[in-house]
Amino acid sequence: MARVLAAALALWSVLALGAPASALDWGGIEPGVTTIEQVRALYGAPSKESRAKVESYDTIHWVYEGARVPAGIQRMTVDYGLLTPQGYKQTVVRVLRLEPKPKIFGKNTVVQGFGVPDGISDHEGQDTYFYKVGLVVTFDKEGNEAVVLNFMLPQPDAPAARPAPAPPGAPKR
Repeated sequence: MARVLAAALALWSVLALGAPASALDWGGIEPGVTTIEQVRALYGAPSKESRAKVESYDTIHWVYEGARVPAGIQRMTVDYGLLTPQGYKQTVVRVLRLEPKPKIFGKNTVVQGFGVPDGISDHEGQDTYFYKVGLVVTFDKEGNEAVVLNFMLPQPDAPAARPAPAPPGAPKR
């Protein structure tokens, strides 16, 4: 688990350095901006809290369940700890994860609300929509209902591919 957290922290740190736009927000929580104090003011204390050290950085993981989650959501998870160009911010939201109740975020609702995805993949029979603005949506096996929405920092464009070098002896253009 520590390796997964380390990889995630490293990935989000790299993405934070190259992210010129602001992240999407949901329910008043904007990754890279909202602090732990602001989340507590909006939603109160979490149902569960855990802490971990990832590559020498202290991270915080809050889970909201039961009566503590917003309407339409089964579970809300907030991960704190973001490495920025200005330094490590332990109490800034890195990722907001929503697990909606059934029939709340259908595929059409996601597209109407967030637009056509920038990328689509199929992982183990589940469609996943990727948005450069910082949203990753995973759908159920039937492909109709969102089961997880991850709000994070905007994703940078992929670097332009370089043309392959000409083979030795090929004429130059």
